[in-house]
Amino acid sequence: MVKKTAEQKHAEERRYIAARDAVNAVALEPFLTDSNQGIRALAAMNPNANAEILDRFADDKFWGVRMEVVRNANVSQATLRRLLESDTRQRGVVHHAARAKLEERGMIFSVDGMPEDAA
Repeated sequence: MVKKTAEQKHAEERRYIAARDAVNAVALEPFLTDSNQGIRALAAMNPNANAEILDRFADDKFWGVRMEVVRNANVSQATLRRLLESDTRQRGVVHHAARAKLEERGMIFSVDGMPEDAA
């Protein structure tokens, strides 16, 4: 693995700070495609992230980013439902966290592990 140069490390640190301090979805949008998974997760944690940008972060291929979407107070019910897996073999921490948050919000689940109204 190639070591990062000092300039690359400084650029990465600036992106971490920018993701943490972003004040709206427009400022968070560049982080949707950041090469660093940790920076994308930090952007998804941002309390200024709105439901729309969180829905876009929910498409991230890494479960750690999707978990931060679930944990964000601004995540919509629709996004949480989208993160549920109907195939029991595919269910992991994201599914279980999304289910727990939906249950906290009053959603009822059937024995198959999906919302009752999903049939």
